Amino acid sequence: MKKFRKYVALGVLAGIITLLCVACSSEVDVQKVYRFELQTMPVQKRIVMGETAEIRCRLVREGDYDEARYFIRYFQPDGRGELHLDDGMVFAPNDLYPLDNMVFRLYYTSHCTDQQTIDIYVEDNYGQVVQESFSFQNERTDGDEQEE
Repeated sequence: MKKFRKYVALGVLAGIITLLCVACSSEVDVQKVYRFELQTMPVQKRIVMGETAEIRCRLVREGDYDEARYFIRYFQPDGRGELHLDDGMVFAPNDLYPLDNMVFRLYYTSHCTDQQTIDIYVEDNYGQVVQESFSFQNERTDGDEQEE
C-alpha cells in the first residue's frame, strides 16, 4: 500500500509539473490596441470672417495602453480658415501632429465669407482613425454688403 501511495504521489507530482510547463509561457499577452472615439461639445453653426470658434474635444478610450500614441490632422474641403490647438500650435492642412492630451481644445478662425467645413482626423499609432466634421455658415455683420 505504501508503494501504491508513493506511485500515486509521483504521478500527481509529474502531472502538476507537466501542466506548469505547458500552461506557462514566457510571453505575456498584452492588449495594445483599444478602440477610441472623439467626443466634442456642441459647436456654434454660424461664424463671421475673423471670428474664432472653440471646439472642446476629448478622446474616450476603451482601455489604456502606455505606449499608445495619438495624432491629429485636419482637412478643409470648403472655405478658408485656420485651425490651432489650445497650446498655440497652428495646423497646416493634412499635416500630422502629435496629440499629447486626452482632453484638448481646437480653435477655428474664419478667413472667408463662404460656408466652411473642416474635417478633423485623430489616429493612433496602430492605424485606427476616427473622424469628425464641423460646418460653419457665414453670418454677415451689419457692415457687410448684401448681394442683390
